[in-house]
Amino acid sequence: MQKKAKFGKISIMKTIHPKWYPKAKVTCACGHSFTVGSTKPEIQVEICAACHPFFTGEMKYVDTQGRVEKFQAKQKAAKEKGWKKKEKAIREEKKERPRTLKEMLQKKG
Repeated sequence: MQKKAKFGKISIMKTIHPKWYPKAKVTCACGHSFTVGSTKPEIQVEICAACHPFFTGEMKYVDTQGRVEKFQAKQKAAKEKGWKKKEKAIREEKKERPRTLKEMLQKKG
């Protein structure tokens, strides 16, 4: 930390910013590479503008890291834990409760 006094004012300079790489190399899984400005010297990506279906016009299924399988596993785990049963029990409990003040007074008396 540096302190500079100039005309009675104190300004404190902090070095909190990461190092900037103006020519960081980005490499895609398809082999395409290009340079950008970044805080990392090298970046690895799975898909880029050269191979993305939106830019190429090709119809291809992009599933990174098995997202579909992860979603299906979460659904299966939720069914096994019985989330639906809990929701149904909550709904039934709400049905049993009186809905108006009149109904509440009639049940007590």
